[in-house]
Amino acid sequence: MAEPEGPGAGAVADPRGVLRQGRAFLDFFWDIAKPEQEVRLAATENLLRHLREGRKDDELRYTLKRLVEGLGATREAARPGFSLALAQVLQAFEEISMCSVLEQIKEKHNLEKVKKKLVRNAAFGNFFGVMALFQSGRLVKDQKALLESIQLLQQLAHHQAHLRDLPRKTLIDIMSEVPETVFEEVLFDILQSDLASALTSPENLHLLLVAIQKFPGVLKPKNLKKLFGSSTVVNEENIPRLVELLQSAAKSEKKDKKLPGLVFDLLQVSLKEDAFELFWNEGVENRLLKEKSGPVSYMCYRLLGSALPLLSLDQLQMVLKGKVMQHYGEHVVTTQLPDRFKFAPEMEEYVDEFLNSCDDPERQLAVIIGFSTLTNQGFPVFSSSSKVVRHLQPVVLQKYIDWLKDMFLRPDLDCCLDFSSNRQKQNHGNVNTAQHKISRLRKWIIHRLANIVENAVKKEESLVMDISRFCFFHAFFEAKKKTAQIREASVLPSEPIDQQAHSATENYFFGLLQTLNTLTVLGDTAKAAALREKHIHGVTADGKLWIFLLVEYADKLLSSEHVKAVKPFTKGERDAWERTLQAVKNLQKKENKSDSAKVVAFQQLLLLMAIHLFKNHSETMDVLSDLLNCTEKAFSKEPKKKKSDNTEPGWVEVMVEILLSLLAQPSLLIRRISKSVFVRICPNLTKRGLQLILDVLDPYQEQDEESAVVVMEESEKKIKSAQDMDEEGSADSSDEGDTEEENDSGDEEENEEVDDNFRSQLMNVLQAGNALGGDESDEELDDEAMMALDKNISALFVEQQKRIQAKKDEKDRMRKEKILRRDFKIKVLDLIEAFLTKQSENPLVFDIIEPLLRVIEQCMSSDSDKQEVDFLQKTANIFRNSLCRTKQYCKRVDALQEDLHAFVERLVKKASKHTTSSVALYYFSASLYLLRVLKGNVSDKSSTSAPLAQTQSNTTPQACQLLSTGCLDMERVTAIYRQALTQFLTKRKSALTCSMFHDLFKRFPIMCKPLVDTLVKSITAGARQHQQTQACLLLQKVLLLHELKLFMTREEWEELIKESISQVTESLKMAGKCMVKADKEKVAKNLELLNFLLKTVKEQKLNVKLMDLEKVLVALNQPEGFGNSARLDSLYWNVMLWLDYKKPKKEKTANKPVQETESLKRKKKGFLPETKKRKNRKKGIQESGAGPGTGEDGDPAASEEQALGTETPKQKKGLMPGGSKHKNQNRGVKENGLAMVGNGEEAVNGGDAVADKKKKKKKMRNRKRKGNTGNEAEQAPAAKKAKGTIGQETQQKQGQANQQKQGKAKKKRKVKKTPVLQE
Repeated sequence: MAEPEGPGAGAVADPRGVLRQGRAFLDFFWDIAKPEQEVRLAATENLLRHLREGRKDDELRYTLKRLVEGLGATREAARPGFSLALAQVLQAFEEISMCSVLEQIKEKHNLEKVKKKLVRNAAFGNFFGVMALFQSGRLVKDQKALLESIQLLQQLAHHQAHLRDLPRKTLIDIMSEVPETVFEEVLFDILQSDLASALTSPENLHLLLVAIQKFPGVLKPKNLKKLFGSSTVVNEENIPRLVELLQSAAKSEKKDKKLPGLVFDLLQVSLKEDAFELFWNEGVENRLLKEKSGPVSYMCYRLLGSALPLLSLDQLQMVLKGKVMQHYGEHVVTTQLPDRFKFAPEMEEYVDEFLNSCDDPERQLAVIIGFSTLTNQGFPVFSSSSKVVRHLQPVVLQKYIDWLKDMFLRPDLDCCLDFSSNRQKQNHGNVNTAQHKISRLRKWIIHRLANIVENAVKKEESLVMDISRFCFFHAFFEAKKKTAQIREASVLPSEPIDQQAHSATENYFFGLLQTLNTLTVLGDTAKAAALREKHIHGVTADGKLWIFLLVEYADKLLSSEHVKAVKPFTKGERDAWERTLQAVKNLQKKENKSDSAKVVAFQQLLLLMAIHLFKNHSETMDVLSDLLNCTEKAFSKEPKKKKSDNTEPGWVEVMVEILLSLLAQPSLLIRRISKSVFVRICPNLTKRGLQLILDVLDPYQEQDEESAVVVMEESEKKIKSAQDMDEEGSADSSDEGDTEEENDSGDEEENEEVDDNFRSQLMNVLQAGNALGGDESDEELDDEAMMALDKNISALFVEQQKRIQAKKDEKDRMRKEKILRRDFKIKVLDLIEAFLTKQSENPLVFDIIEPLLRVIEQCMSSDSDKQEVDFLQKTANIFRNSLCRTKQYCKRVDALQEDLHAFVERLVKKASKHTTSSVALYYFSASLYLLRVLKGNVSDKSSTSAPLAQTQSNTTPQACQLLSTGCLDMERVTAIYRQALTQFLTKRKSALTCSMFHDLFKRFPIMCKPLVDTLVKSITAGARQHQQTQACLLLQKVLLLHELKLFMTREEWEELIKESISQVTESLKMAGKCMVKADKEKVAKNLELLNFLLKTVKEQKLNVKLMDLEKVLVALNQPEGFGNSARLDSLYWNVMLWLDYKKPKKEKTANKPVQETESLKRKKKGFLPETKKRKNRKKGIQESGAGPGTGEDGDPAASEEQALGTETPKQKKGLMPGGSKHKNQNRGVKENGLAMVGNGEEAVNGGDAVADKKKKKKKMRNRKRKGNTGNEAEQAPAAKKAKGTIGQETQQKQGQANQQKQGKAKKKRKVKKTPVLQE
């Protein structure tokens, strides 16, 4: 086998010599065969290093032998590994003959002598051998080896079932590396037959094409005609056969999804022979494309993309207007389904690569225009957002933009390669008109222009402004007549621009405006570089806003007589426009003065509203007028006379209302600018302005409206989807859906009233028609009466259906309003987050805490959908990250001390009274945030921390910082948290958790000393075991804080430790014998705390008496004390170590055989009887006198089966073996499962052992008679005894009882196999 076979494959000279050197050398070959590539490469490097350092001939010969054997390995990963290793060895040791290695490969992997099932491995062995010779780089230099390798590859080409086209590809690779002289002298003769039969197979044709390109001096047209029959490959005679070979190549490599090398080489040869037009028109377009085959079509597309860099300008124009392009466009249009293969991304890569590598501007322009004119009913197939334009040269980009603008104004559909799909041809109707095509083309062009600003890399400010003006002009204006003053009006459209084109241009313009707002500063000037370093966006190199330049351009258009607006301004709108421009100019004068952020904010918002005045006149006018009035107030020089008058809102409040109204707009640009404006006016925000924002988030506002909206979302969505699918569907289905919706909403009373009303109306109609009378009334109704009754009933049902539909529409409207309202609140949260981030030191931050908590509480208590969950998560993240965890906080709270302390008390009480821990955690975290604010501020009353400073006069500066209380009223805060801690530890149900108080103690160590007494008392005074456990856990974490010692003297610390030990002692006294899970957890925490306390006492040498504790702990060490809890046992002995008690070594008890017997009894198959265990089988005959079973004095050793408490002192100390092998003469009584043995004075002799053996065989033969052995074994469990004792008999009986269940034959077989070993 080709696998590494270990020591079996020795060296040639000395079969054992190499193998005796160790495993390190042999392990290289095992690693080379492993599937991991990194391991194979590392093994190859290590093998080469070892061979270079050793320079041993036997190792080198063995290496070649192993590597040659591995070339035909069964595992696929091993073959290339051995091939690479062999190539590296041949490259490193040039003294190795290439021919000898090749002969060794042929001999080892002989295709003629190998067995049929190993032909595949042998073929691969030969192939990878040639690959190794070629990769070594020495094959081309050795002509003899080269010739034999080519001949071997020709032989391997016949094994296509295994190797496919690998030998031909390798032959082509080798030939491409061979010099022309070597090819002519050595290879040409042996390859002549393959070259002459080039049209018989794709491989031979590929070989010929490579030879023509590589060796033009050898394969001249004259020689080619002698060899091939014609002086050229691409001609009219060969086209049909070439097409067949190309089709075969396309189908053979369809899985690779790449262009076959044969096709690309044929393209290059056709260009060399000046036959490209013939090849493309006759071969590709007229023959290959006519075969409706996916692989062939994709091969043509790839050939088109690959040919772009090779073609001249004329050839490019021919190809880009040909059938292949049209066929590709049809493919793009018809493969819009998600599960279809799409070639468009691959074609875009071809175009991107060509534009990136091409330096010819004309060819670049031809390709980008060629793909832009491939249209489907006027709409270009090429993506309008493609990023390939980033590779265009500046000159080409400008020409392309000019071409796009000219096509927009004067659409030339004749220059487009337009097509229609089969479905479009069937539904041509009135759709396929010139105007429809022009409208689609203009829509694509505007999007393409707007996208160039975003994606083009090499762009200048003039180019960006040119595109922006063009889009703005054709979105809102029309040219009356030509004028040279306005560039956009210098050319009139050949076809009038309809309203649909204006609307599309308008939408794309505002997308362009968003791009301009985030555009980095362009230009190479120093000022532009400085602005880029400051991360300023949306301005030009001289600092002007892009939007301001567009407003100036718009004002120029409004004052021009040669153009008119699509939606003309009224007199009021024009006055507002003039006021806006004047206000912007006034703001620009103040920009360099103080408060520039506010100036920029107003300026940006005014310009945005001015632009939006062209889009929506009525809505924008209201906002613009309010904004202008607000601007006048904000920058008015008059003093604030009416500061105390709260009736008139300030400019900040007005601005906040404007921003809130703008946040509700669907435009992303408006929302982003609104947020940026809010960030700039944050320092000026007042409490009333902030309250306007918080009112939006108030969950209890508009509660009546929202309560009517709370319905089942799923049922409404189902009804809505059914309504969209069939608006005129059956009344029954909608009625059922409405009934389900009513039941889901829970409004049963109203539904009953509706049903009762409808029922009463139906009864009235039936009574009016006498349809509810007796049997006689049925006979009295004639046809006319029946028809009238049917009409009345039908009208009644129609009215009922209308009421149901109206009710359903109302609920759907309310649901949509709820979704919009929630979406608006999510957007408003962005303003809250911005304020907390930018103004974290503002005292108004405290007003945000409770509204956010109310939102969190309301969202957690309601059954929420995904949007509600997103709203909750965003609110919680803002509260946690932007508020509670912020590094900056308010430093001016001296005047707010009383309010903040009351706020802390209110938050802690709400956290204590809450029923949900997750909500209580947010309230508690808010109180900790306020504690940090109060502690971090310096109070005017410096005497606050005087007592602490006096007690710790010699502390470090870090300790002084910890001891500082700031503005904290320690007595009041301590009372607040002591009450909460007491409630947590005394009430059965509390929303507070241990982690909350641990966070309190960890972040504020100053709170540890006042509250630690409560923790100590709660060890025994807790409401339940759980609360006492939490008290122990908290106390241990508090005592571990090293900051606690800074607040206490040594006497106080010692008293705390003493009191803690006393409380734990009392708690352990209350521990019962039969403990439940809660009791065990409590004892465990007690022991953990006690372990720390005793460690502290011992290490710090505190004066604490431990007598009472020792008595309690010793009393706990009872057999029934901890049960089977290994954890409690471990914790207990960890504590006892501090009291100088050591855990006794565990002795083997007599109960163990009982457990073993029970386990054997449970096992039905595969058990090992006691008689077959090694310790019982090795019982042999002992010599007379003191044997292995006797003690030091010659007495027999005591057995393991002695009861607890009967061990001798020597046995306790481990000096005597507990389970010696001897014969016990006292076959006495068994009590409590323990064997009561005698003195054991008789010595063990060989005769007794023989007698026991005979007795044992006799009992085995009489096994069938003893049916009650199982019961006896259960009543008297067997202990470990020597042979012949009662314990052993009982074990044998137990094994027999289990064996009876498995058949007589199996029992006899096991009896025969039972060995009895003797010494």
